[in-house]
Amino acid sequence: MDREIIKDLLDQLRKGEVSVDDVMKALKDLPFEDIGVACIDHHRGLRRGLSEVIFGEGKEADQILAIMERMARQDENIMATRLSREKAGIIRKAFPDSVYHERARVLTLTHHAVEAQGRGTILVITAGTSDIPVAEEAAITARFMGNDVAEVFDVGVAGLHRVLSHKEQLDSATVIIVVAGMEGALPSVVGGLVDKPVIAVPTSVGYGASFGGVTALLGMLNSCASGVTVVNIDNGFGAGYAASLMNRNE
Repeated sequence: MDREIIKDLLDQLRKGEVSVDDVMKALKDLPFEDIGVACIDHHRGLRRGLSEVIFGEGKEADQILAIMERMARQDENIMATRLSREKAGIIRKAFPDSVYHERARVLTLTHHAVEAQGRGTILVITAGTSDIPVAEEAAITARFMGNDVAEVFDVGVAGLHRVLSHKEQLDSATVIIVVAGMEGALPSVVGGLVDKPVIAVPTSVGYGASFGGVTALLGMLNSCASGVTVVNIDNGFGAGYAASLMNRNE
């Protein structure tokens, strides 16, 4: 349950369109609801600006469905990350209005329109095409949180002129998410070109000595470009969430 839902509920109470009992019924499961397999944090939208996000990896489809059903009762917009195609298929049968973003492995279900929250554009850049799934997770998260998002793919340092050709987009963005595997050099390049926050996302893309993204992670943590912040390996969701907080217009 987010701020807009509660504001609308209280406005209906003020106008006499609902009773006090109706409001109490709607709020009874706040701040959290223990359903056995999970303690659902219904207050998170109020505190953080986004309802609790379901991490799908490691959960059975029926567990995810149980959580979604309780969140749907509160009219919460729902996002589930790291969902396999098989789990998403089961969930979509129960929630046909949901959308599965297969490349990003993210499922979204929107019960009410998301109010625009951003003061500018979040730009998501990838070094290579293989980094796109992680970048898509970041972009979907940022859009789900009410931001305008632009994307630029495959502009890594092996052909530096490619990223320079997008200098106008770099300059106009409010926050930039840079997703890269291999040696993870692109965030340092971008960080040296702009005067805005850069969020670096290392990916597990690369050959043996990339160590599943550790090489890119360490390279980004040791960036000599000031203002570069780093999230965990393949954590597009975390980058999109952080960028949304930085881009808030309030």
